[in-house]
Amino acid sequence: MFDFTPFVRNRFLSRLQQHARYIDHADAVQQGELVRLIEKAALTRIGRKYDFSSIRTYRQFASTLPLYAYEDLRPQIMRMVNGATDELWPGPCLNFAQSSGTSDGRSKYIPITRESFNWNHYLGASDVVSHYLNLNPASRIFSGKAFILGGSFANNLQLKHGVRVGDLSANLIENMNPLANLMRIPNRRVALMENWDEKLPLLVEAAVGQNVTNLSGVPSWFLTVLKRVLDKTGTTCIHDVWPNLEVFFHGGIAFEPYRRQYEEICDMSKMHFLDTYNASEGFFAVQSDWDSEAMLLLLDVGVFYEFLPIEESDSETPEVYPIWEIEAGRTYELIITAANGLWRYRLGDTVTVEQLNPVKITIAGRTRSFINAFGEELMVHNADHAIAAAEQETGAKVLNYTAAPVYAHDGESGHHQWLIEFASEPQDTARFMQVLDKHLREVNSDYDAKRTGDIFLVAPSLVIAPTGLFDRWLASTGKLGGQRKVPRLSNNRTLIEQMLALMN
Repeated sequence: MFDFTPFVRNRFLSRLQQHARYIDHADAVQQGELVRLIEKAALTRIGRKYDFSSIRTYRQFASTLPLYAYEDLRPQIMRMVNGATDELWPGPCLNFAQSSGTSDGRSKYIPITRESFNWNHYLGASDVVSHYLNLNPASRIFSGKAFILGGSFANNLQLKHGVRVGDLSANLIENMNPLANLMRIPNRRVALMENWDEKLPLLVEAAVGQNVTNLSGVPSWFLTVLKRVLDKTGTTCIHDVWPNLEVFFHGGIAFEPYRRQYEEICDMSKMHFLDTYNASEGFFAVQSDWDSEAMLLLLDVGVFYEFLPIEESDSETPEVYPIWEIEAGRTYELIITAANGLWRYRLGDTVTVEQLNPVKITIAGRTRSFINAFGEELMVHNADHAIAAAEQETGAKVLNYTAAPVYAHDGESGHHQWLIEFASEPQDTARFMQVLDKHLREVNSDYDAKRTGDIFLVAPSLVIAPTGLFDRWLASTGKLGGQRKVPRLSNNRTLIEQMLALMN
């Protein structure tokens, strides 16, 4: 295939000149985005309710609009799903990303407006390529095809004509520029298939024999596909199948627990891994430096960011800060206002600000995905780090995991129970858990304090999940597929008990 990279490189790199404004002018860039969003939505139902046309400054905006959780916006969003126009954003909205359920178990439908496609999702994807080309001047990424692992539409829903609900990736693939579709595999029919068991062998068939130069998807699911490709071709290195493969653009879950497994099946003299923060609600950040996993926050992609200190997340009147008032080293709940009609929306993600000028972040976890049953405040990024360290030190390979508290009862002390599915089990499971516990104590002082002396919290326990348990659980929830993720930590036992019941 002809290499288009030299002909498009400068177009992508020119975008980085706009990113250079993030260094000294983050406040101006973000205030410009806020004005763009408010002016665009001034005549919508929410714009008239809060008199957007009279808002001139961030302080006016923040004092006029409340913070919104999804349930606060559900009535308006469901009217949009049913065809209402000019609710949260001008005009009709025909695309919705179906996201994980809220506390009442109902799915969330995240609007994807025409502007959020163009201002955010597709521009964010382009920005990832821009930074990668800058980091790898020798790249020939456009000499072959992108293997994009996507989800599907919810074809069982009764929807108004033209309205589509499904995974974000399914919406992006369906609305992608036809020229871009020529540069990716699999074809749309296979990419959008709903049944994962039928889809997986077709993905492998579509990929073998192609000149794949780049991958995009969730690490856990792509690992399953790549192993199937290796099995089908009888090889142990994915570069024997795709000699020109050079980069994996990954996101959705932490890559670190899977890094070693990828390194074992790749020729690392050719391979790169680039992290992204691409959620159903928007494309927010991209790794821009090989020496740091912190991601550059994208400031001019149709999103206005606010930051709520994590220690105030449960406050009825929390102090919320714009980007020009945040501090490096602090962890915040992320609040977004975006071109999809989400206004001062509590995303549910927490991020740690790693540096300022430009702002770079790491994802700390979900606001509701943690364990704090004994005052230990264990977060997902703590767990991901400890899992990766335990793999490294014991030779184990983890496919999936979740953890939940076990409360003291009948003489049993309180502890954390870990349910782990291994690709390769450790020779000594007791040592694996000791290493896991040790690293949790090193990275989380609250956990360490509660573990001291085995008074409040004793050592964690392990249940080894049989092969395929997590997939069976996802299937039982109707969420099996390339973009679906298992909650890593839960502050109650509902989820883990469901999985344990499947084992029986």
